Amino acid sequence: MHHSFLSYCTLIEKYFGQYNGLIGKQIEKLIELFDFTGKGTEMGYRTQASAVYSSNIEGNSIDLNSFMNYKLSPGKFKPQKEIQEIENLVLAYQFAQANPLTETNFLHCHKIFAKTLVIKSKQGKYRTEKVGVFGQSGLVYLAIEPELVKEAMTEFFTDLDVLLKRNLSIPEVFYFASLVHLKFVHIHPFRDGNGRAARLIEKWFLSEKLGNDFWKLSSEKYYKEHQSEYYSNINLCVNYYTLNYDKCIPFLLMLPKSMEDK
Repeated sequence: MHHSFLSYCTLIEKYFGQYNGLIGKQIEKLIELFDFTGKGTEMGYRTQASAVYSSNIEGNSIDLNSFMNYKLSPGKFKPQKEIQEIENLVLAYQFAQANPLTETNFLHCHKIFAKTLVIKSKQGKYRTEKVGVFGQSGLVYLAIEPELVKEAMTEFFTDLDVLLKRNLSIPEVFYFASLVHLKFVHIHPFRDGNGRAARLIEKWFLSEKLGNDFWKLSSEKYYKEHQSEYYSNINLCVNYYTLNYDKCIPFLLMLPKSMEDK
């Protein structure tokens, strides 16, 4: 079964119509109301906040306040693995902010932020082993087989490239950014760091289409604060081959809703 999200055109149209009806008109209003220039919206601060919240979703225990205090006086804190993990993710975001969204640049981001997550030979490389997502009750989702990851990601970036070149309306940009996030998580191409990478690529896509200011959105914070909903909305089936994108709308609505969250 071909899972390419552009080759799905009829389904895409179906989902977009529904999505647009639910939130399309509000998106531009939310952008107008979003404070891109006020206090606390400097790119550096926002980038650090994004990295902290994205790491928190994956179980990192350093909160934003502790991280910012560490940055103010690093000498007073014992640098630890969790701090390093966030620092690396900040560097990956900064690299993404300065470079176009391509597969090579994306893999470089993984190489930057995965230093504390996987051994060196797996940093910036697609996985060669089976991976599943496990919850309290056991296996929640089984990702695509390792031997098919490269092909799935080639197709993913081919589709992404088409979207990057295509002239999209603002609601379409948000719609596809969320779909990119969702599709990426379902392929689960890395040994570790898939969630961080998915949240990063979602924003990277938004910013490529709408401008660098969109790196300032607090999507990671919103996902962290609605974590159980975030996970249940991502979970469209138990394995890659039975994914039911008919259930994708609740997930797609989360990104625009993150702009309501001040």
